[in-house]
Amino acid sequence: MTILESLLAVFGIRGPLEESAYSVTRTLDRGVEIRVYASRAAVETGMSRGGDSDAFRRLFAYISGGNGRGERIAMTVPVEAAGQRLAMTVPVERDAAKMRFFLPAALAADPPTPTDPKVSLTTVPEQHLAVLRFSGRATDTARAKQMARLVKVLADAGIATEGAPFFMGYDPPFTIPFLRRDEVAIRVPTG
Repeated sequence: MTILESLLAVFGIRGPLEESAYSVTRTLDRGVEIRVYASRAAVETGMSRGGDSDAFRRLFAYISGGNGRGERIAMTVPVEAAGQRLAMTVPVERDAAKMRFFLPAALAADPPTPTDPKVSLTTVPEQHLAVLRFSGRATDTARAKQMARLVKVLADAGIATEGAPFFMGYDPPFTIPFLRRDEVAIRVPTG
């Protein structure tokens, strides 16, 4: 991230970052969107009890040149974190905790190989997600509250879910809280 990009990020401006493309097929109460994401290439790593920071560092090292080609890769949004410290309301297996960076579309067909054995390439197939956007500090408590809100809206609408909710972050931690874009999501059946 350049100095200019960092300054813009303080104010929630993500202009130069590529965002995963999606289409909205339906909007529910509280602004919950049903989205369809096309298949995407990603790099991912497990999250330990230490939390997000070690996983983020490993993935950031990959896009900063810690890959088989020594290539710097542009950051994209969102950063996805699933199965993290949210056991208070969402029963999730800790072994399933992962963080994922999606790769720029231009690299999807031929991404460089990670040099860190804890980092792996993956292809995420097409996904149908229910998504709730929120701002503020994305603490464990805030994430859990928004996940509970998302699950309730879906239950009230009679929409089934698949798997556990997860977090998608769009801004660095130093972004002014009320300007942040954070989302919680959960898979929903196709159709």
